[in-house]
Amino acid sequence: MQFWPLLLLVWAISPIYAQTFQPTFSVGAGIQTSYDHSNSDGSQPVDQFPLDHARLYFSGDVTDHVSAMFNTDYQSSTNTMEILDAVGEFHGSPKANLWFGRFLPPSDRANLYGPFYSNEWDVYSDGIQDGYPFVFQGRDNGAAYWGDFKAGPAKIKASVGAFEGTSADGKNSLIWASRVQIDLWDPENGYYLNGTYYGDKNLLAIAGATQVQSGKTATTGDLLMERKVRGGGAFTIESEYSRYNDLGGYNANYAKSEGAYGLASFLIPKHAGKGNFELLGKYAIAEYTAGSSSSPSYRQNTAEANFSYILKQFDARIMSFYRDASYNAVTPNNWQAGVGLQLQLSKTFSLIAK
Repeated sequence: MQFWPLLLLVWAISPIYAQTFQPTFSVGAGIQTSYDHSNSDGSQPVDQFPLDHARLYFSGDVTDHVSAMFNTDYQSSTNTMEILDAVGEFHGSPKANLWFGRFLPPSDRANLYGPFYSNEWDVYSDGIQDGYPFVFQGRDNGAAYWGDFKAGPAKIKASVGAFEGTSADGKNSLIWASRVQIDLWDPENGYYLNGTYYGDKNLLAIAGATQVQSGKTATTGDLLMERKVRGGGAFTIESEYSRYNDLGGYNANYAKSEGAYGLASFLIPKHAGKGNFELLGKYAIAEYTAGSSSSPSYRQNTAEANFSYILKQFDARIMSFYRDASYNAVTPNNWQAGVGLQLQLSKTFSLIAK
């Protein structure tokens, strides 16, 4: 008889739950494609039209506190679609969220915004951003907690998790990941981030992230500052420092690498047709050390410039780009120029709770 009160309570609130819980299901797609002209010292120039990304997005509610997300992305090297994200999400409140499956681990801002929400076009080519080990497109299989908090005038975003080493870097031990971010102006709610907000926020965010596996570490610190400009423009500064110590990095022949970059952009307030033009410049320095006896240390200097037409923020933008990478040893100097197109669309449906 002691269970009857509980059963009656469940029976009593079930109609209310059915009326108040309104599940949703979202579908979407995104493409990035470009024309590239590449030139490397000692090699013939290359002209191509790569399909950089073709993604399908699916997400929806299971209950009011449980959701699922499943996304795919095109893998150009194998001409196949691969699993990007497959996540079970438990969200009790903004402060209490648990994710299980394949997703982006706690890491640097660049990994958490990905190619579709970065400010620049040729992201992940500087030897600094998102050098963490991964299974596919920065993702790994594991579990993580994350939450958004208030601490006086500041907003704090914290995350910590454990991820599989075997699929990411071939080692059996777990990869432990954590990130702490402080927003001093407007907050950034949710787990994923942007490289810019195109003037929707006044943002000053400072963060540090680290991943550890059997005493080996990958550590980054990043900053994003953005100020609205009267008339609908924005001025943005982004920077990051990274140090990969026997974990991750861009060149597997080197146990250690470190570097930093600075990026600045200006979204011009005056409308040009349906959109706005944006100017962007970036400079990065990365140093690779602790190589084998036949692999001397070397430095990479990367400069990038973008001139973009932002039609509908991350859903429609055309970005012309130029990137120059110079090396003092090991790798030949190279440059790349071209124009890229990004389009995204999504639709959310309301479902009937059963």
